[in-house]
Amino acid sequence: MATFNNTLITITDEKGSPIVVDSSGMHGFSGTRKSTPHAATVTAGSAIQKAIEKHNLRKVDVFVKGIGQGREAALRVIKSAELDIDRIVDMTPLPHNGVRPPKIRRV
Repeated sequence: MATFNNTLITITDEKGSPIVVDSSGMHGFSGTRKSTPHAATVTAGSAIQKAIEKHNLRKVDVFVKGIGQGREAALRVIKSAELDIDRIVDMTPLPHNGVRPPKIRRV
């Protein structure tokens, strides 16, 4: 998940239980530096390495959620890793109608 303020990487098993959780703040990035593409690259690389070493991860389905600079950088790291990628799915929530506008101001 990539937001304007942070990048969160969660690697789960087939049932959806998380096995590796990583964020930009866990690697020493703080403040506005957490939302940079470099922070997302470091975070995604670390999460993938943990999953490969501890859980023998080889075949993945990638689900991307959110907007922000770290989204594309994290995808580049996942593609460059020695993983067999089945599919990449964008799950970013889109508003259907938005919120109600404020009432008209009368003076």
